[in-house]
Amino acid sequence: MSILFKNVNLTESYGFTSSVNILVKDDKIAYVGKDLPRETADRVIEGNGNLVIPAFYNTHCHSAMTLFRGYGDDLPLQRWLNEKIFPAEDRLTSESVYYGSMVAIAEMIRNGVVSFSDMYFFLDDTARAVEESGIKANLSRSIVSFDPEIDVLNDSRINEGIDVFDRWHGKADGRIKIDMSLHAEYTNVEKCCRYLAELAKERKTGLQIHVSETASEHDACIERHGITPTEFFDRVGALDVPLTAAHCVWVTDEDIALMARKGVSVAHNPVSNLKLGSGIMPFKKMMDAGVNVTLGTDGAASNNRLSVLRELQFATLIHKGNDLDPSVTLAGEMIKVATKNGAIAQGREDCGEIKVGMKADLLLVDMSAMNNIPAYSFESAVCYAMTEENILMTVCDGNILYEDHAYTTIDEERLKSEARRVISRYFD
Repeated sequence: MSILFKNVNLTESYGFTSSVNILVKDDKIAYVGKDLPRETADRVIEGNGNLVIPAFYNTHCHSAMTLFRGYGDDLPLQRWLNEKIFPAEDRLTSESVYYGSMVAIAEMIRNGVVSFSDMYFFLDDTARAVEESGIKANLSRSIVSFDPEIDVLNDSRINEGIDVFDRWHGKADGRIKIDMSLHAEYTNVEKCCRYLAELAKERKTGLQIHVSETASEHDACIERHGITPTEFFDRVGALDVPLTAAHCVWVTDEDIALMARKGVSVAHNPVSNLKLGSGIMPFKKMMDAGVNVTLGTDGAASNNRLSVLRELQFATLIHKGNDLDPSVTLAGEMIKVATKNGAIAQGREDCGEIKVGMKADLLLVDMSAMNNIPAYSFESAVCYAMTEENILMTVCDGNILYEDHAYTTIDEERLKSEARRVISRYFD
């Protein structure tokens, strides 16, 4: 299947912005230029001056937590977890996780996300939803451990993660990757952390962890171990594998230097961190140090929406105000944080850019919408003016998943009906 996007605009970073033609062949971008390609496409999409940008990557999510959207709002993290979320999660079933994941995937596709990193349970059901919907995902089984003498070889949760890796890693034409995961330092013993880090190294896969999300978490780790959570995870070997560290709100300058040196990717979750009152991540320090900063939504229970565009726009604004410097975040740089940097974090280096040979992960954006008129800078329009409603098309690996406000792989009305049924049965 080949698609020609004719007469579209690109953002300023590509050097030429208007009257551009993009040819997609199978799952890759085959041509980008002013001239029309010689090859005839199976389908021609007249761009009419609309904007094409790389699709968004969500590098931290708990997709099935759409089931808890709005449940336990306005509580600090530890009360929210212990009083609301953990008890509710005890009632989860395979069926509810499948539909919760599918609702999340549908929301993300509509909001321009083509790939997400997930940390949760019942991974077979989330993987099935990913496979059926056409999106991409790095899935990981969240591991907690509290027994210092844990038998890591016979732990059911760890073995579940290994079994899922064996069944799903690389499936759906490579759209599905299975990472390893440690929930956090405060929910795991050192023996388990060392084993999971070694397991990720042996399997040549990534690792997903919550790191220094709150001041109390950060300080308690120092009291327990005499070092910060980042230093602790370095000590157990977790920084020696491709690591995505979520949140990192309370990291020290030394932590940031360590993460930069070890090639850690940081998933910045500005909306969730603000909503839970956790604080604001030191964005400029990380970028200046060379850390690969990406964007995540966290779960819908602590965010309520799964929109990387909203994270992008919040991040672009809050750091200007927090640092009292409007040049702290630049539009072109921030778009890369939401796209290419996320692809790198997921080990998808052939994604996240509009270049020949890259995977065709694209968004077609309506520039005729009132909120985008005029657009003196397309990068500025994305970071300050664009809304999710402006997304006309979401393309993942060359496949159109969403077009003209309709899904191509998801039966929206059936999904809504099944999701309501599941929610009423398990969470009324």
